[in-house]
Amino acid sequence: MKKLILSAFALALAGTGLAAEELPAIVPIPQKVVADGTQTFTLTESARISLPRADKALRRAAEIFARTIAREENLQLKVVGKSPAEIRLAVDPSLGEEAYRLDIAASGIDIRGGSPAGLFYGLQSLRQLLAQYGTTLPSLQVEDAPSFGYRGAMLDCGRHFFTVDEIKSFIDLLALHKINRFHWHLTEDQGWRIEIRRYPELTRIGSQRAETVLGNNSPVYDGTPYGGYYTQKQVRDVVAYAAERFIVVVPEIEMPGHASAALAAYPFLGCTGEEYKVQTRWGVFPEVFCAGKESTFEFLQNVLAEVIELFPSEYIHVGGDECPKQSWKVCPACQQRIRDEHLKDEHELQSYFVLRMEKWLNEHGRRLIGWDEILEGGISQSATIMSWRGATGGIAAARAGNKVIMTPNTHCYLDYYQTEHPEGREPWGIGGYIPVEKAYALDPYDQLTDAERPYILGVQGNIWTEYMGSFAHVQHMALPRLAALAEVGWSYDRRDIGDFRRRMEHLRKIYRMCGYRYAPYFFETAEAGK
Repeated sequence: MKKLILSAFALALAGTGLAAEELPAIVPIPQKVVADGTQTFTLTESARISLPRADKALRRAAEIFARTIAREENLQLKVVGKSPAEIRLAVDPSLGEEAYRLDIAASGIDIRGGSPAGLFYGLQSLRQLLAQYGTTLPSLQVEDAPSFGYRGAMLDCGRHFFTVDEIKSFIDLLALHKINRFHWHLTEDQGWRIEIRRYPELTRIGSQRAETVLGNNSPVYDGTPYGGYYTQKQVRDVVAYAAERFIVVVPEIEMPGHASAALAAYPFLGCTGEEYKVQTRWGVFPEVFCAGKESTFEFLQNVLAEVIELFPSEYIHVGGDECPKQSWKVCPACQQRIRDEHLKDEHELQSYFVLRMEKWLNEHGRRLIGWDEILEGGISQSATIMSWRGATGGIAAARAGNKVIMTPNTHCYLDYYQTEHPEGREPWGIGGYIPVEKAYALDPYDQLTDAERPYILGVQGNIWTEYMGSFAHVQHMALPRLAALAEVGWSYDRRDIGDFRRRMEHLRKIYRMCGYRYAPYFFETAEAGK
């Protein structure tokens, strides 16, 4: 086997004399791979993983890797101290925090990371190589680091509820793809999913809906009560589980819209104070938090006080999207607020609402993220924008000096269909069409100058679950598009869709070993083109 330096471009593979199936296959594609097939190394049952020091996070990462390999490769690797070992881990401060270097030689495997997180990512790459080659690995060197610091995926648990075990399985999926943010969408019109001890009615009433509409808002309902929520103990468990995999959980508490479930529990928070209900249909509803009452802000601050105790994330997501203004237009308290604060209209009233919540979060050591609607009416430069209605909001925010996470529905909405003609082929989706190739083509820097690019923190894929009543359905919609977006976030400047196809053939071996329900369409297209 000739020595080979791999790049993201297929032209770099020309003339090597290597069969495609022999080339190292890691997703996301690393910065640099040097393959030298003159030697091999074989992992055996007696293999050990050594740690550089008594580091709890690093030991946990090694133990997670060993448990994973026991399941996938039937090897019982042992985690030891500094004694001689076949897999040797070390922290190298000269590397970036999430960077790593992986070296496989006849004498064993060395992984160095700029931090325990970098070492964890190196172990994920080794995991993929084991899935590709088995326990006899070719000699090679990998040098790698991510393009973006924020690489996220969102799961909506408001429309449909998923168990703690399913949430942990989703986190495992993110870890495999080197995704480091789990955006947990916890409140919606159709259900409030997080225990707030000061307000028990949020879960007693707000987490339950009477029934659920069938299909795409048909006139037919299932007639079955539906509900579920996460206790604070369960939330802490999920946060700790994610942290062990170097994933930060970013909670989302919707405001001022998508508030029906909260209003059903505490009607005084609405403009009319009348009877509200947890919604049984999908869509946008006029019932929103009243922006004129001080009691609204007191309630939300008390809610967030408990949220920030549960989530160490620097960022707290407050939604801010799809907030109808009709109730504010006729609400005496909201209109009085507009006059008292010298606001122009209801759009500026929403900005007042968000700015006030942002100030409270800042005073408590946290930062605010909102969907791009929070730009309407003006916003502070310290707010971070999640651009979902295409890239337009993100471009405008970056040009205004705001930090941005790109998650445009044109590329990143994983509830859209994966085939152009889904009838009879795909499970329910909300509509639209985003094949793997479209997700892979996302350019987070589109239309931005070199001076504006630093304002883009990263990218995120979103899974809205109106039509996903099971976790198997979630997996089907996420995979393999999640891998495409992961490569955008990790390997922005070295992507190659042709080589991505080749490498995905090996990654789906892990999907199969883990029992993940991935969609087959991308692989069918590749096979048809052979």
